[in-house]
Amino acid sequence: MCAVTRPLAPEAGGKAWPLVTVGIPTRDRARTYLRETLSSAVTQTYSRIEIVVSDNCSVDETEAVVGEVTDPRVRYFRHREDIGANGNFNFCLGQARGDYFLLLHDDDRIDHDFVESCMRAADYRTDLGIIRTGTRIIDAQGIVLRELPNGVVGVPTEAFFRGWFAGRTTLYLCSTLFNTKRLREAGGFASPHHVFQDAFAMIRLAAVFGRADVNEVKASFRRHPAGRTFSTRVGDWCEDSLALLDLMCDLATDDKEAVRTEGLRFFAGLNYGRAAEARSPLRRLAGYGVVCRKFNYRYAPSRSALYRLLDGTALFSVARYAKRKVKQQFSVG
Repeated sequence: MCAVTRPLAPEAGGKAWPLVTVGIPTRDRARTYLRETLSSAVTQTYSRIEIVVSDNCSVDETEAVVGEVTDPRVRYFRHREDIGANGNFNFCLGQARGDYFLLLHDDDRIDHDFVESCMRAADYRTDLGIIRTGTRIIDAQGIVLRELPNGVVGVPTEAFFRGWFAGRTTLYLCSTLFNTKRLREAGGFASPHHVFQDAFAMIRLAAVFGRADVNEVKASFRRHPAGRTFSTRVGDWCEDSLALLDLMCDLATDDKEAVRTEGLRFFAGLNYGRAAEARSPLRRLAGYGVVCRKFNYRYAPSRSALYRLLDGTALFSVARYAKRKVKQQFSVG
């Protein structure tokens, strides 16, 4: 694996371009995605980066895979005891020397010009809270499932919040640079259940210190069965969601009522979607019940969520059979 970088000249007056830290928390991904993630970081067209790999006591060949990279900008740390996923996130942040910090999960990847695009959008300033791009969703094999441009370029804070609720933008770690100093001052990555800690950090820093936006898609979030998102309890997601919405309403200076109203509907739907990821119909039903209770029985699952609820049940099979027969009958007629 080799670096393909383009040297960047210093600004007028001899001031260096901002340094960006790419933090990669990893555990047991040497045989799957780690090489791809590392390669996407090392081959950035923006040269002033450093890469911090924090290995949370892997039992595979993680150290050897990282050792294949001879780029001196890579620093490798190995933990002999499990410090937890969130502890590993914040360890990466603690080791960062950069003005900005990217937390890049070991199954995600960034485009070669991701950092350069972010720096250009920020006009190479170092005082912004966050810098964001659009995100693509890929599957386990890297096939693109969706392209999600960042559609809130230049809008104020409340419109940014509501744009997320309306689907005009998405919040993913792989497509967000954080102001390193400000993120540390805010307590790093933290939320009540450590499941929505990325969004807490983004919302705080964006509202208080401002943001820069890139409309184009420049990063890839991978959805796969082994992903951390699908192994967390729905109740934890609901409680973190409601706490996040409270924070958003506190930080909003205008349209607070609209932020709360639209946010409740958005987060209820989001968590019904998480409940629908359960493999067992009984677990899906239980998850739906949790979401319904946490949101005070105000929001029902969408039609697609209800369809997913029945997936794998006898009723689902009967409904599919009846649908086929009706279609055959009409085609004959």
